[in-house]
Amino acid sequence: MITEITMPSMGADMTEGTVVKWLKSEGDSIQRGDKIAEIETDKTVVEMEVYTSGTLKKIIVEAGTKVSVGKLIAYIGDAEDELPNIADSDNTNEVASAKEEITENPETLQQSDDHSQELQTSIVSDISETSNDSRIKASPMAKRLAKEKGIDISLINGSGPGGRITKNDVISYSPSKSDQISLLNQNTFSGINSEDINLSTMRQAIARVTVKSKTQIPHYYVSHEIDMTDAMLFRGQINEVIAKNGDKISVNDLIIKSLVNSLVKYPKWNSYFSDNHLKVNNDVNIGVAIALDEGLIVPAIQKCQNLSLVDISKASKDLGLRARGEGGSLSQDELTNGTFGTSNLGMFGTNVFAAIIVPPQSGILAVGAVIQKPVVRDGKIVVRSIMNATVSADHRVGDGAEAALLMKEIQNNLENPMNLLV
Repeated sequence: MITEITMPSMGADMTEGTVVKWLKSEGDSIQRGDKIAEIETDKTVVEMEVYTSGTLKKIIVEAGTKVSVGKLIAYIGDAEDELPNIADSDNTNEVASAKEEITENPETLQQSDDHSQELQTSIVSDISETSNDSRIKASPMAKRLAKEKGIDISLINGSGPGGRITKNDVISYSPSKSDQISLLNQNTFSGINSEDINLSTMRQAIARVTVKSKTQIPHYYVSHEIDMTDAMLFRGQINEVIAKNGDKISVNDLIIKSLVNSLVKYPKWNSYFSDNHLKVNNDVNIGVAIALDEGLIVPAIQKCQNLSLVDISKASKDLGLRARGEGGSLSQDELTNGTFGTSNLGMFGTNVFAAIIVPPQSGILAVGAVIQKPVVRDGKIVVRSIMNATVSADHRVGDGAEAALLMKEIQNNLENPMNLLV
């Protein structure tokens, strides 16, 4: 039986994606769960999984092509299956039209991807962009990145074919002394620049999803002061024990584990509102807000209810590395299956803030820095390590008293850290 593989949706705000690279070739045997392609969204590159088994019969969309969500990109079937007539398919015509537009209109290249070298090499080699009255060969991603970083792309030496400037050239660029002097001369202060600032595709995606969240989800906020003194002592003790294995527990790991245990106790908050009822998630998948140079993403640690504190620590570190493009890429499930979020600005010295819920999740826990401050205990003033935490909650899912119970449980877990070993 022939199965159509379409461009997946990897977030509420995703409308199109780019096939960066095919991980399988036509004729390869495919098993359910295999990763067959790398897909670039507005925010990151994700390895696309398939949910059927068979043979990769036909790749419809070349690497480097951007297509709309839901459009056909490949066929999977049995060896004896015959392919349908794809010559007349809307998707094939769309891809062909896109290629014609790129050939006829060089500006369209700015919407294509840096990884699409097979498609672009023959086109880009004859196309250049005016910069300081000189002709510059550079990939669309390189141009966009240089613009975002405020780098004069004409100063960069390209390592690509024919001296073409790539994304990596921009990332690794370090201005020489003469370049720095030139930039200083160009940037002599003469008043505030009133020109509009173009937004990156990631920043545009963040704008869309946050507006959707704040307009469709009725947020309210519950804040607690949490005494982290015992938790910090516990962290130091457990880190001494696990250091021999190369492991280390962070404050954020303690927070995630306390949240997981609390959601297990109050599973209503591990659901989401849809069509006038609540849909309860089977797993506790905790989203972790990660700040990148390009913007913010909130991938999720999967099945946290089955993970120990050390397991959560390892998973969190791995998630952060892959989110930054080190040691692999994020999966589709990690980007789309979060059930509750966390955001920590403590490392920036922030004490109190409230975060925006990631749709369709029911809430997000925002925590600030752990700071020493005088508090009253048993009628005496003592110095304790205090952290402010605020939960942003969806009023459709639960009322203030219910969110307060969740926060009380989070606080109890952190102030009695032996609970985190359960």
